[in-house]
Amino acid sequence: MRQARTRAGRTQVEAAEAIDQSEQTVRRIEQGTVPTPAGKVDNLCRLYNSPAQTREALKALARETKGTARRWWHSRGDLVSSWFEVYVALEQMASRERSFDPFLVNGLLQEDGYMEQSIRYAAPELSDEDVAAAAEVRHSRQQLLTRAFPAPLRLDFIIGEPALLTRLPESVMRAQLWKLLKATELPNVTVRVLPLSAGLHVACVTGAFTLLDFPGDGDSPAAPTTFYSENRTGALYSEAPPEVATYEADWTALEAAALDVDQTIGFLSCLMKELVDRER
Repeated sequence: MRQARTRAGRTQVEAAEAIDQSEQTVRRIEQGTVPTPAGKVDNLCRLYNSPAQTREALKALARETKGTARRWWHSRGDLVSSWFEVYVALEQMASRERSFDPFLVNGLLQEDGYMEQSIRYAAPELSDEDVAAAAEVRHSRQQLLTRAFPAPLRLDFIIGEPALLTRLPESVMRAQLWKLLKATELPNVTVRVLPLSAGLHVACVTGAFTLLDFPGDGDSPAAPTTFYSENRTGALYSEAPPEVATYEADWTALEAAALDVDQTIGFLSCLMKELVDRER
């Protein structure tokens, strides 16, 4: 909401007048510290001339957060950047998440040791305390794997084989492979490996990305599918149909190139056996 207002060149005073609230309330809405009726979100979006799809997505998010003041990630301070807060909020309301990760196991599937190593390599300046806090954020997100309310989240992962060949302590990789195998037992989760033997494919140019799908709300249509990709300094979000369609096609191509679920289980099991045999 803050970004939409800024792009529109509107002030918080003008926003407050549009919804008949105080400037302080607008500030709290933009900080995400108070629930906001979808009608007020709609009025603000119209003031900001936000695209219809963006308006529907924000209204859906407002409906999902109705009655909830602060979310768990708001207590994590600087460890959850403002651009990632948006993603975490959208992830909480999604009905399906499709993620491709070519070089790193997805955070939702990371085992403790692998998680710590990946956090330290990504941000070597973090203290031990901050690493533990960042890991706590990922652990909180992992509750999505077994979420029952409002409905189970369908999670589809495609992981590049290089992510499973990373040079880490064998005990760490063994535990990580075991966690991936256990994830395949969940009815709402699919894990598939994109093998090096697939050769050149669309993933060589896409990089890691996620597609989030959302449920409808009664008579309201579902919010548009959102494309998400992050880097070290920020993230890209898009609901634009041409961009989403491109990555939908890329996902279809990745599914065609990846091992199927049974083949993936066999592949992971073989890697696990190799690590176990080395210790004998």
